[in-house]
Amino acid sequence: MPSNTNASSGHKSGKKKGRRARLVVIVLVLAIVGGIGFGAYWSISTVRASFPQTKGTIKLDGLSRNVEVKRDGNGIPQIYADSDADLFMAQGYVQAQDRFWEMDVRRHMTSGRLSEMFGKSQLKTDEFLRTLGWHRVAKKEYDTKLSPETKKYLQAYAKGVNAYLEGKDGKDISVEYAALGFTNDYKPQKWTPVDSVAWLKAMAWDLRGNMQDEIDRSLMTSRLGPSQIKDLYPEYPYKRNKPIVREGAYDSVTEKYDAEGAPTDTQTGTGGTGGTGGAAGTGLAGGAQAPDGMQSQLSGLSDALDEVPAILGPNGNGIGSNSWVVSGSHTITGKPLLANDPHLAPQLPSVWYQMGLHCRSVSDTCQYDVSGYTFSGMPGVVIGHNNDIAWGMTNLGADVTDLYLEKFTGDGYQFDGKVLPFTTREETIKVAGGKDKKITVRGTNNGPLISDRDDELVKVGKKAGVDTAAPDRGDGYGVALRWTALTPGKSMDAVFDLNKAKNFTEFRKAASSFEVPSQNLIYADTKGNIGYQAPGKIPTRGKGDGSLPAPGWDADYRWDGYIPQDALPYEYNPERGYIVTANQAVIDDSDKAKYPYKLTSDWGYGARSQRIDDLIQSKIKNGGKISTEDMRLMQTDNSSEIAKLLVPKLLKIDIKDKYVREAQKLLEGWDYTQDADSAAAAYFNSVWRSILKLAIGNKLPKELRVKGQCLNVEPAGNTRPADEDKRVRECGERDADSAQPDGGDRYYEVIRKIIDDETNSWWRSPATRTDKETKNRDQLFERALHDARWDLTAKLGKDIDTWSWGRLHRLTLKNQTLGTEGPGWLQFVLNRGPWNLGGGEAAVNATGWNAAGGYGVVWVPSMRMVVNLKDLDKSKWINLTGASGHAYNAHYDDQTDKWAKGELLPWAHSRQAVEKSTSDKLVLRP
Repeated sequence: MPSNTNASSGHKSGKKKGRRARLVVIVLVLAIVGGIGFGAYWSISTVRASFPQTKGTIKLDGLSRNVEVKRDGNGIPQIYADSDADLFMAQGYVQAQDRFWEMDVRRHMTSGRLSEMFGKSQLKTDEFLRTLGWHRVAKKEYDTKLSPETKKYLQAYAKGVNAYLEGKDGKDISVEYAALGFTNDYKPQKWTPVDSVAWLKAMAWDLRGNMQDEIDRSLMTSRLGPSQIKDLYPEYPYKRNKPIVREGAYDSVTEKYDAEGAPTDTQTGTGGTGGTGGAAGTGLAGGAQAPDGMQSQLSGLSDALDEVPAILGPNGNGIGSNSWVVSGSHTITGKPLLANDPHLAPQLPSVWYQMGLHCRSVSDTCQYDVSGYTFSGMPGVVIGHNNDIAWGMTNLGADVTDLYLEKFTGDGYQFDGKVLPFTTREETIKVAGGKDKKITVRGTNNGPLISDRDDELVKVGKKAGVDTAAPDRGDGYGVALRWTALTPGKSMDAVFDLNKAKNFTEFRKAASSFEVPSQNLIYADTKGNIGYQAPGKIPTRGKGDGSLPAPGWDADYRWDGYIPQDALPYEYNPERGYIVTANQAVIDDSDKAKYPYKLTSDWGYGARSQRIDDLIQSKIKNGGKISTEDMRLMQTDNSSEIAKLLVPKLLKIDIKDKYVREAQKLLEGWDYTQDADSAAAAYFNSVWRSILKLAIGNKLPKELRVKGQCLNVEPAGNTRPADEDKRVRECGERDADSAQPDGGDRYYEVIRKIIDDETNSWWRSPATRTDKETKNRDQLFERALHDARWDLTAKLGKDIDTWSWGRLHRLTLKNQTLGTEGPGWLQFVLNRGPWNLGGGEAAVNATGWNAAGGYGVVWVPSMRMVVNLKDLDKSKWINLTGASGHAYNAHYDDQTDKWAKGELLPWAHSRQAVEKSTSDKLVLRP
């Protein structure tokens, strides 16, 4: 059992005034708690009981030698040990000190056990997650795929977590457990290595590629024809927005991708079964309308997806990350600079946890000297640098999921002219305060039947004769999911291999094991090299292209292999001297002869990546050099690419109404920068939202429109304007954060394609009680200018001098469990904000918002870093919130104000720099 000596609160005396203010708030909140009859009075000691000890000495059974934990003024820990096992045991202990509630919720989510903590409200989510079986797959990975060394690290990490838990009650771990104790007698259980591995499945889920696009395209068929759907998914603009990889080529003889100038020993991929991208067929031949049964099932499936917690953020086009690297030939230092800022859901605490893992002396028994961003609950560093290399990640967006329609017959499903039996397993879900629930999970040879998890499917056909614990089914189409993450892999091995890689060869070898999720990996080293690798387990198909659900009964639509690792694109020291990855196309595949494999058709459309490219070019032209500060300024670039296209045309609209004209004049002379205090940015984004709604949104089926927003529309099958009395009332069904049109850069491209076709049918919008029908572009633009004026008048007031983008575009940080679903007083305790932000959708400073749902911030640059390969101690970083997961701890949200301003913190790495920045020192001893 851990024993504590020389305990200290770990707070600096200089913060006494702020601490007193916080304690006053706590006293008030606790008085409210006692006053509303929850049956207990929380003292200040209850709130503070879970704060970590950050000074003195703690005894931990299992360590071989003393371990030092040095925290800087922001509470960021740097761990020093003499063995790998001690290092990762200490990492588990320290992360549990700061973030165990977050870790515990995550593992209950990944294992489909949220109902154990939060009761029957989470049953639907648990049923869906049990059907996916993340934890089961993670256990298979741990048992059969991971290296003995990785298992040793996972075991050491779990040992550290459990050392922290030993002898503690819930209230000693987190204030959330104390709150949960009002309604639940839940007790935290021991941590296991599989709990850590399963987190990679959650990461993969939110970065799974085009599954939502598959569903959306299919749902669109109820109201839109094939050509209209094609309009909404235009081809990638390769000529305007450059892909990531531009140098090198695929060799059809060797079946390898060779970067020009790459080291000869870098062909380290593991290979795999091949196959080309296949014929460009779809599950719905010719884009035909989906059958009624399938329409209902896909709608239900989309609803089910909305119920799954958005661990890393909403999934869809426009959501992603930025990373880029500039070689020393273009930098002030003469060595590379590497930047990264992943765009994920805003969370409190942040999904990232900053940390350093240092062997006092690197050797065969202690191999790591690395620092960067980690995930609480998982050992190692996910993004960061060691003494030799730095790396960053953005989502590649590869198409690694396919939905298969399954035709049921009796107790089985049809495949290749036969009826095959379902695979089945029974799952028991424990429910806090209620009875256990048993479900039967069914699967086909394509994967689990995820459509079984939605009540709406009882409308389709009659009962299927299966186990009574399964939902009622009928003879119709079910939906099965094929997903690379449901096959055991070795991604956990890749994390540790990246952490100790010393050169591009070792980096690529590590990347070959990073199977899921498929990420763009960007690279730089202290010798001056830069590079890029596209890793991942990416399927090849027979028939079909993965853009629509495929017929599961047809064997020709099965996956026939995976792209060989050696064939995946990469670059090494490209002649241009920089590499940009921001979810754009990896490679120009408009000429299939150059690259035979299909990675996806659903890229981001390159608005962010090309803006970064342009900013780099503007800096280095005529021999200019880039600094760390230049990289930071690029990360905070607020420029709106769609405004550059639309504003000149909006200013040509002759507006008679003086109040609307007053707003229109805001756009005159505007530089398209979306600063938080910009009135022009507020008005333009409202106009953009109105254009999308009038031109596209009101024509989409109810399954894609915002829940509760109702329209009088033509009956399905007719999208042309008609008489008001022939329309039917139809209300949207999609959560606001995932509704369409979301306003991402796919829609930039949609509008760009038709902007000069002034009478295109998309510009037509039916009349309402207050507005005339629009028949062309300028009429629709005029109506959008009017609508935006009155929208902002309602939200910000009549006086445009008081308008600002930040007042519309706000970020509130919410605790992801009790901060969103708990009683109001508890949300007050746990949540923070709001902050008025600049930036916007598809800007480099990607504070994303969904144009269909509103202006609020729904994803953010979850962290920012700039690594200086000349002097690693001059690198910079920032987190969205802070190191601590404990409400009212000094480091709960102490980085957020700086993050909102675009500032970065010093990032100490060397022992000397860490020692200089240390505020608190804790010794863990055997």
